[in-house]
Amino acid sequence: MEVLRPQLIKIGGRVYRKNPIQEQTYQHEEEDDDYYQGLMECAEEPCETYEVVQTPQGFRCTVKAPSLLYKHIVGKRGDTRKKLEVETKTSISIPKPGQEGEIVITGQHRSGVISARTRIDVLLLTFRRKQPFTHFLSFFLNEAEVQERFLKFQEEVLEKCSMDHGVDSSIFQNPKKLHLTIGMLVLLSEQEIQQTCEMLQQCKEEFIDDISGGKPLEVEMAGIEYMNDDPGMVDVLYAKVHMKDGSNRLQELVDRVLERFQASGLIVKEWNSVKLHATVMNTLFRKDPNAI
Repeated sequence: MEVLRPQLIKIGGRVYRKNPIQEQTYQHEEEDDDYYQGLMECAEEPCETYEVVQTPQGFRCTVKAPSLLYKHIVGKRGDTRKKLEVETKTSISIPKPGQEGEIVITGQHRSGVISARTRIDVLLLTFRRKQPFTHFLSFFLNEAEVQERFLKFQEEVLEKCSMDHGVDSSIFQNPKKLHLTIGMLVLLSEQEIQQTCEMLQQCKEEFIDDISGGKPLEVEMAGIEYMNDDPGMVDVLYAKVHMKDGSNRLQELVDRVLERFQASGLIVKEWNSVKLHATVMNTLFRKDPNAI
């Protein structure tokens, strides 16, 4: 990690710096709490955008999180939660493993509750990023004509390049899985899957229909490119995708969908724009035929 360019984590409209710490290899889940101190250094400034309710006993704030991530807030032998409670002077209630619910933070001081909430959000986001992707947003490009032409492309490549190092049928995309990826997601509960479905419907109602005119967008796959700068070290070959009418409507549509999901936290912001491409060859397919 660059000392002068640390990783930034966006939470509740504010940006926090994740200070560089000694990286460790995760071999046991029990080691999670070893990261607590380093992670908390980036959560020194409280965020005022949280909903904190005043009660007769003090203040209360809730955090929605999938049960899979509870263990990272609890820590080994409950050490992470204890540190949070002591340092923020709060009490943190976490549902039992396997039970969906809300993490509840209570305390005598509003600032302490907000501080605990901020730190919990940092922990949740950090460990969510360590989870493998579970879903992805995409447009399917598997019309019968597209599949037919793709198979012809595959046949010609194997005929002309079969003697080249690493070129064989195993690295070609399954023609039935040809797609245009918008973004990768980590959805850890049924509630998050439902939230994603609802957000897609909102996108359709708020801007997709306007951009598309309520009709299917006609796109064309033409030309190929590779993902990196060194043609001698290519792992991914993709087909370029663009609108048949030459407009920018497809790019506008996918960028707005990406922006919406990034704002919700369901997609980690890495790029400001979607790179329109359809993977046709990938060396990962050689190891895992189910890779996307």
